[in-house]
Amino acid sequence: MSAANGKKIFTKACAQCHTVEKGGKHKQGPNLWGLFGRKTGQAAGYSYTQANKDKGITWEEDTLDIYLTNPKKYIPGTKMVFAGLKKKKDRANLIAYLKDSTA
Repeated sequence: MSAANGKKIFTKACAQCHTVEKGGKHKQGPNLWGLFGRKTGQAAGYSYTQANKDKGITWEEDTLDIYLTNPKKYIPGTKMVFAGLKKKKDRANLIAYLKDSTA
């Protein structure tokens, strides 16, 4: 896993809708600071779909891996428009970056 490669993926595929820094603003998607260990639909001040609030899983490496493969399949009704990352290596690198940058 490479957080540096994950940052490149984040910049290309995620940064348009998400921020990662502490106190970062919500965009089309929520700020991701404190993501790991947080339940779905719980970032303060962000307007989530009911589907996200009701999913009830906790974000960890394994749940993010499933979600990032196909967000709309994992949480039907999510407003996240991202189609997903099909390559396991890309997901692992992105998750490594998120672990480094959101805590």
